[in-house]
Order: sequence, then C-alpha cells, then structure tokens
Amino acid sequence: MSRTSLAEQLANNVELWIRQEQIPEGTPLPERGLATRFRVSRSPVREALLILAERGAIVARSKGGYAVSSAGGDSSEFALPPANEDEPIYLKIAADRLSGELPERMTENELMRRYEMTRTQLGEVLRRISQEGWIERLPGNGWQFLPVLTSGAAYNQGYRMRILVEPAGILEPTYGVDRDGLLKCRAEQQALVDGAAKWASPAQLFDANTRLHECIAAASGNVFILESLRRLNRLRRLMEYGKAVNRAAAAQRCKEHLTLIDLLLADQREAAADFMRLHLRDAAREKAVNASAEASSTEAVALD
Repeated sequence: MSRTSLAEQLANNVELWIRQEQIPEGTPLPERGLATRFRVSRSPVREALLILAERGAIVARSKGGYAVSSAGGDSSEFALPPANEDEPIYLKIAADRLSGELPERMTENELMRRYEMTRTQLGEVLRRISQEGWIERLPGNGWQFLPVLTSGAAYNQGYRMRILVEPAGILEPTYGVDRDGLLKCRAEQQALVDGAAKWASPAQLFDANTRLHECIAAASGNVFILESLRRLNRLRRLMEYGKAVNRAAAAQRCKEHLTLIDLLLADQREAAADFMRLHLRDAAREKAVNASAEASSTEAVALD
C-alpha cells in the first residue's frame, strides 16, 4: 500500500469520524490535531484533507486550513462498528506484510521504530492483529507473522471452497435461523447500501461481510463448516486489504446480502442456498477479472 493509499484510508477514517461524532459544520480541522488523533504524521493528513475537499466533505477556510462542510457532518444512520483510531497504521502493517517488506519475525522495539508508535499504541494494534489470527507472540518481546494467502491461485481455490461449503451449510439438517444475528447483520448491510460503502474502510467492509457469512455458517450447526470458513477468512484478510475497493461493486454485494438475509428470515432455505451459490460465483468471477486487470492498472475490487 503506497503513501497515497494510506492517505485514502486516512481520508475515509476522518470522514467516518466526522459523521459518527456529528462534528458541526464549520468546525476547523487542524493538521496537527488530526495527526495526533489518528496517530500518523502530518504528511498523510495533508493528502487526506485534499481528498476530502475534493469529495466535498470539507471546505477550505479563508484563514487557511479546512473546516467541516454542511455535507461532511451529515449523520445518516450508520450501523457499522466505528473505525479504530489506529486503522491507518494497522492497514500499513498489513500492506507491508503482504508486500513482503516485513520479515517473518520482529521485536516490539523494531515495530515501534518502524511505525513511530508508543508501546501502548503498538500493544493495541498487536492485540487486534493477534485476535484476527495473522500474528502470534514469541517468548520474550518478539512476534511472528503467520501464513496468509498471497497467490492468486490459492485465493481462487478459497472461493471454490466457499461455493461448495457455504450453500451446503444452509441445507444442513441441523440448520437453525439466528434471527438476532441476521437482523444485526442486516442493519450493517443496509447502512452500507445507504451510503456507508462509499467511505467505510476496507477493514470495516471486510468485517461486516465476513460477520454475515460466518453468522450463516454458524447457524448450520456444523462446527466444521464454521471453522473452515473462519480459517479461510483469516488467511485471505490481508489479500483483500491489498486490493483497492470498488465502491459501486461493494454496494452491489451488500444489496445481494440483504436479499440473502431476507430469504433466510423467511425460512426459504433452498432459495437462499441457490442465491448464496450465485452470489459467491459472481463475486469470484468479478474478482478474477479485476485481479488480472490490476496487474496492468489500478482496477479495484469489491470486498465480500
């Protein structure tokens, strides 16, 4: 992920913060304050502000700098969990790991120096990464990164596995609808369709979509279906982060998620299983096409 990509993610996080906190129109946005809040240097903050100005989320002030615009503080209902303030650094570590810039083992001091973080800040990021399953602590203060999907062939095989397993899980004799879980996921997906997909971070998009798919897998009553999907999602997480997000395609996948949820809530399991199969096939085909385009351009993909 380039510095420009970091600025894009930072811009998304700043816009998300403005919306969630309902920052009033006209509130100044000083570079130093944003750099402190999001724990980055002022250079990506400067780029992020330019991006937000182009979007119309903020406006230039006559005295210099930027302020929240009337559109920026619009707080339409948003059901996704808030973005972590360490998101830019978290995504930078993910990108560096995926690109091979980070060795398999690193000490906390090495990570602190590389990313200019305090030990407390680093501890929060490492705790999150550890919970997601792509790093583990070694004896002492060292950490070891765990294997992730890095090849296109393995990535495609993962989708083939999902096409085989996820629809079958819906048809398991032990399947039981998790209404509360599905309704919570539905609120998240509706928020994305209503506009949040335009500015949610890659991690938020990935987490919202995997929450839904894992909720459905858990309802199968088959622990092997759920655990195999969870393990695959841990492996593919970084590869998804390494791809630019096609916002229109992401919103379309979320619309499909709403249809899938409604079929399950109506207990139309056979129809839901067929729809899940088509949904995954379309997503796999789309990503295969875009992956080849990315080799020669910056073509983006959706997260599902």
